[in-house]
Amino acid sequence: MVALIWLVVGILVLFSIGYLGYSRYLASFVGLDADAETPAHKYEDGQEYVPAKKPVLLGHHYSSIAGGAPIVGPITAGLLWGWLPAVLWIAIGNPLMGAVHDFVSLSGSLRHEGRSIGSIIGEYIGDEGKNLLLWFAFLTIILVVAVFAFVVALVFQEYPSAATASLLYITLALVFGVYLYQLDLPFIPGTVVFVILVFASVFVGIEYPIQLSQGQWVPIVLVYAFIASVLPVWTLLQPRDYLSSFLLYAGVGGALIAIIVGTVFGTADQALVTNIPAFTSFGGNSALGAASPLFPMLFVTIACGTISGFHSLVSSGTTSKQLNKETDARLIGYGGMLGEGLLAIVALSAVAVVGVTAGDATGGVGLALPKFATGGGIFLSSLGIPTSFGAPFMALVMVSFLLTSTDTALRLGRYMFEEIVGTPDNTAEEVASNRYANSLFQCVVAYVLIASGTWTPLWQLFGSANQLLAALALLTATVWLANWDESKQLISTGVPMAVMSVITVCALVYLEYYQNLYQGLILGNAETAAWSLVLQIVIGTALMFLALALLRLGIGNIRSTRGGTATATDGGTDE
Repeated sequence: MVALIWLVVGILVLFSIGYLGYSRYLASFVGLDADAETPAHKYEDGQEYVPAKKPVLLGHHYSSIAGGAPIVGPITAGLLWGWLPAVLWIAIGNPLMGAVHDFVSLSGSLRHEGRSIGSIIGEYIGDEGKNLLLWFAFLTIILVVAVFAFVVALVFQEYPSAATASLLYITLALVFGVYLYQLDLPFIPGTVVFVILVFASVFVGIEYPIQLSQGQWVPIVLVYAFIASVLPVWTLLQPRDYLSSFLLYAGVGGALIAIIVGTVFGTADQALVTNIPAFTSFGGNSALGAASPLFPMLFVTIACGTISGFHSLVSSGTTSKQLNKETDARLIGYGGMLGEGLLAIVALSAVAVVGVTAGDATGGVGLALPKFATGGGIFLSSLGIPTSFGAPFMALVMVSFLLTSTDTALRLGRYMFEEIVGTPDNTAEEVASNRYANSLFQCVVAYVLIASGTWTPLWQLFGSANQLLAALALLTATVWLANWDESKQLISTGVPMAVMSVITVCALVYLEYYQNLYQGLILGNAETAAWSLVLQIVIGTALMFLALALLRLGIGNIRSTRGGTATATDGGTDE
């Protein structure tokens, strides 16, 4: 057994080095300028382009990117292969790959009028490349909505108190939005009052839990996501994410501090040490009835805790349209991703301290999520907080991450499809580009995927698609840098792009052709319905070929540019 404090301290040291050193270099590398006019100011419209104070935008961004994946992924990986491989992938991959990915996605969008990564790459390699990336992103977004809506519903079923508290803080966020943007009342006093009310909602939730089944919660969550995704960002998205960020900081920061305090002073309800193996085997934990190869599956199981393509959609879809100063991108982009890595370590520590029982690994999300709340409650007991409050509080923290990611994903999917359609030329295109019809379509498809009851393969497909999208976002950044200035080094973005491309293509081949086609359809060893396996094979194959086609175009552009046959720009269309 190893004391959890060593995991926490090691991660904090490495992440601090990354932020103080590498992020400072990257900020200088892309030429962030505090005096430059950002897209939020240049195109301010009160709807999508709305300048936000740095703490408000950090709250929105962090809440949007930190969904259920950095909780479920590390827990599942810890059960399958042990805590050591999971820690190493988070500790090394996050500051060198994930945080770089988020930062360059945000910076690249700033240099291109706040446009999406699809629009950016289209500028350099043409409409074919743009459409390939937009379709890939749109398909991935639907998987994101389905996965997060499923998880929110499951948490609400397991922790009814979190459901009540969540409804209350959403209501508070609507009122806070009016307070800030319509009544223009003082920011700091309002923050203090509304944050206190958000924390008080936890007590109300414990006293008055709303008890519904998972099947009942799923459509409710999707209806909420639909409404939130079509409202102006100042109405709910900005104020809710800002208020919920205090829950998230308290949950993640409180857990980290509690681990240190509990270890040093011995005040926790139980010893804060690892109760799972450091390493099981390269083939997974067969003792728990779960077999999965460490390569490539570890790297797509822990998706958002290390690197996540979904973050590029948030960075270039909503965050870049709200950035008040260019220099804010360093904290929000690079620092926000480090914060998600801390969440991943808290999640891994939670399952490590709780331990495992037979069937945990194969239970997937159904057993992973309760362990996060249970383990978090144990951590908070170090600070004198009873587990009867600590566990429901950590459940609310988890839901705060999930809800914001769900409706933000739906909003981003709308942006993606609107870009695919472009200027409507007929009635069908007008309907497709309509914000209400577009969002409703995504919700319906997500509901169908959830209703199929195939959670485990859906999660694996989501993880692979998400990581491959990260490779494509890094490709976009590399193409931008290559065309910007021939003296720009391409190692910082090019190496992570190559690594993630190889890993995710291998994962999709394993999942769709070995696991689903060979094991599931040919040998008949899968519990999933045959139609669902076929659908997943089709989606996985489509994603893989879209990505490979885009990689071919992007790498071809880089080669021609660096070979002197293309004309470099000065970093964006407006400079």
